[in-house]
Amino acid sequence: MITDMDINRFATRSLNDPRILRILAAALEAVDPFQAVQNHLPKLEGRVFGLGIGKAAIPMMDALVERIPLASGLAVTKFASGNPRQLYTVIEGGHPIPDRRSLEAGQRVLQFVSSLEEDDTLICLISGGGSALVTAPHVPLEDLQILTALLLSSGARIDEINTLRRQLDRLKGGGLARATKAKVISLILSDVIGNPLEAIASGPTTSDPTTKEDTWWILKNYRIEKQVPDSILDVLLLPDELAAGDGCRIIGERVQNIIIGDNKLAARAALEQAEREGFQAEILTNELQGEAREGGRDLAHRLREDSSTRTRPFCLLAGGETTVKVKGQGKGGRNQELALAALPVLDGLQDVILVALATDGDDGPTDAAGAVVTGDSARRAESLGLDAADYLSRNDAYPFFDKLGDLLKTGPTGTNVNDLNFMFAT
Repeated sequence: MITDMDINRFATRSLNDPRILRILAAALEAVDPFQAVQNHLPKLEGRVFGLGIGKAAIPMMDALVERIPLASGLAVTKFASGNPRQLYTVIEGGHPIPDRRSLEAGQRVLQFVSSLEEDDTLICLISGGGSALVTAPHVPLEDLQILTALLLSSGARIDEINTLRRQLDRLKGGGLARATKAKVISLILSDVIGNPLEAIASGPTTSDPTTKEDTWWILKNYRIEKQVPDSILDVLLLPDELAAGDGCRIIGERVQNIIIGDNKLAARAALEQAEREGFQAEILTNELQGEAREGGRDLAHRLREDSSTRTRPFCLLAGGETTVKVKGQGKGGRNQELALAALPVLDGLQDVILVALATDGDDGPTDAAGAVVTGDSARRAESLGLDAADYLSRNDAYPFFDKLGDLLKTGPTGTNVNDLNFMFAT
């Protein structure tokens, strides 16, 4: 149930129904990282150290230091708070493409964890974005940046991108755990469909079940192997360093990994709030994947179909993470592109609204969390001289919805559990 969150952070020109705003807020409150960490902290003895990596690192570390006195702490995140933390150090890394800050963060993390002793306990607080924010690559940073940009623009899924990252980085695929003597407890906020431990922030405290052979399949599948820098190809041609069984043994002896929040939890909270608001509600999936524009059309068709057969008001939810094959030079993100593709399908439909939301408030390289579409959006766009198909062809959803006043600008939410799409008929 909604308690503290300001629901108006979700409001746009078309999205102002307080019932719907409360439903969106309920989803994010359910995966509040501060409360999630406090709900899962075990009793600990001896010296305890804290390490937060990811977009939710600061609230997760705040929860830790409120409950446990730390010998020392370090957090690496995308947006450092303006207020300096007294009980732990905060540094920023680059995201979604790693930069010099990410490289420096990787060095700091390795120094931090390698200084710990066998009797120490390291609490790792891991959330989405950690793969780019912290890096200790086997290849030049510039080459890693090229690879990351290629993968992102090709439409590769996050688990596929992180398969390559694990093979190219000393911290990923259990590298962080192997770099320390301490006992490790990882509390993990999942931003990957199905919660595979090795894919969340590229699995710094879990073994890697994939091999270099898997990376070659990904490069060839997206037809980018000829564009990848030679330094990366050289690493991928080397034999795997650890057999899967050896990696599991080394990690499993002193590491505990715990999922403390995910997309299902957020969607369930939204469903329960929708029912309290008087909506019939259903979760369609928590595994929405594929091309964002195809997902947008599919969801819009489902909303159009159900609007003529279901009793109103109703709310349909679909969680997951789509991808965008970038062909134009426009500005946007996967949620904005999904919403733009849905717009013509919903044209003329009465009293419907589709909300595409990145739960971290950060949709692509923009300051928007997503966008909102109604049955009236196409008419309003036409009146402003906006051609939706043209904007979509250029991957240029951000300026389109900006002119409509329907960009979701929540600001950083402090959490990260994939995307949520809400379809309402009132």
